[in-house]
Amino acid sequence: MNVHQPIPETPVEEEDFFLMSNLRPKHTGLPMVVWVSNRGNARHDARVKVCRKPGDRIDVNDMAVVSIRPTPTLIEGSLDNASLKLVQDWIRLNEPALISYWNGELDSIDLGLALKKI
Repeated sequence: MNVHQPIPETPVEEEDFFLMSNLRPKHTGLPMVVWVSNRGNARHDARVKVCRKPGDRIDVNDMAVVSIRPTPTLIEGSLDNASLKLVQDWIRLNEPALISYWNGELDSIDLGLALKKI
């Protein structure tokens, strides 16, 4: 038995969580936690990940993905209509800051200062 077996590669999606900033309801005005990230090595355009359950709990196994541009659109998972509309409104309100963060022009603290609550 070889005890020095290589560790399987972690899918990019799992690694993305280490590059993301989580934003809680008290800072966004949304009823749930959202995650935002820098572009990094992403092969997709800017998006946010949204915890489907309301509150401050972070559940990486129960989330939806919403694009930022050209218009906020649900691209993975599901959200009820009211939650999706709130997330879309929040993205529109904060698109310049979210895109600047995506492009690496803002760090997490600058992003937090630039974001507006819904």
